[in-house]
Amino acid sequence: MRTPFVVRLGRSFDARSWQLVGLFAAFALVAVPIMHLVLPPEHPLHLSTYFITLTGKILCYAIVAVAMDLIWGYGGILSLGHGLFFALGGYAFGMYLMRQIGRDGSYQSDLPDFMVFLDWQELPWFWAGSDSFLWVALLVLVVPALIAFVFGYFAFRSRIKGVYFSIITQALTYAAMLLFFRNETGFGGNNGFTDFKRILGYSITAPETRVVLFGLSALALIGTLLLARYLVTSKYGRVLTAIRDAESRVMFIGYNPLWYKLFVWTLSAMLCAIAGALYVPQVGIINPSEMSVANSIEIAIWVAVGGRGTLIGPVIGAFIVNLAKSWFTVSFPEYWLFFLGTLFIVATLYLPQGVVGLWFKLRANFRRGGELAPTTRGAGA
Repeated sequence: MRTPFVVRLGRSFDARSWQLVGLFAAFALVAVPIMHLVLPPEHPLHLSTYFITLTGKILCYAIVAVAMDLIWGYGGILSLGHGLFFALGGYAFGMYLMRQIGRDGSYQSDLPDFMVFLDWQELPWFWAGSDSFLWVALLVLVVPALIAFVFGYFAFRSRIKGVYFSIITQALTYAAMLLFFRNETGFGGNNGFTDFKRILGYSITAPETRVVLFGLSALALIGTLLLARYLVTSKYGRVLTAIRDAESRVMFIGYNPLWYKLFVWTLSAMLCAIAGALYVPQVGIINPSEMSVANSIEIAIWVAVGGRGTLIGPVIGAFIVNLAKSWFTVSFPEYWLFFLGTLFIVATLYLPQGVVGLWFKLRANFRRGGELAPTTRGAGA
């Protein structure tokens, strides 16, 4: 008899991990709303709007980092184009947010302001239904998944991998960025989408709305971690890891790596798109710069710094790098890229398993020291 999915999902985490998940959920869904909405600004435990926005943004980045870890850490597929899927999800949801502005824009037109400025007379065909939340939510998932599936099918079928695959994904993202920079594409050109007003009828800048978006980002991160953990501990995950380590041997025993790679690649793209859709209303803007090559490389750095192939490591890496970025770009903006490059080099040379790997190593050394100490004392006695 097949074990029910819920039981298998529960077994993918140990008791301590479930406790940590519960604590994080309680903090994000209970403590944060109270500390932001109930406690007055002068209270020492009050959380500011800046904290809510910054942390919510990094939670979205953490989802992208876990998605990258699935394909790179467990599948051995280094993508330098995941910024594309993140931006596509953001643009898809940004279309809905632009339609929600209505006549409150600068030109008081039913068309988005950038279309009025460019003398457009009607919405393009691909904007049809963009005023429907459910339709746009479907677009957030389907468009990146379709692009990832088609691209991945031909790439994996041709057995393109390694640095060649990384370069191709980088070129794909760069081409998409150049396309979205053009005004005639109907996505706002270099300015993108901004000046959002409402989401589902609620003010997008209201504190309650920001807290809800923060909570949704936290839930999405938890759901991503649960799904990823379930996959990597299942039979599928073991085959995927085997493909990463010895693809030719896996083919020899009868498995077809194409569909294993294609599934995790498409799933990873969808997770990035969900993160992008949650990111846009919190940050208030989406433009082609999100597709830049540097952004996609930065995603790989989050994973490398945190610990590739650990799931929780990329989350930690996303927080470390982005909190450092928030401080450096304010205090020492001219040195940020130097710091980022140095961080990546140090992580590659001295921390091949990232921060999580270092923690496990230190904990193992500490435990070995604790086990040896009683023996030494007994021998001396």
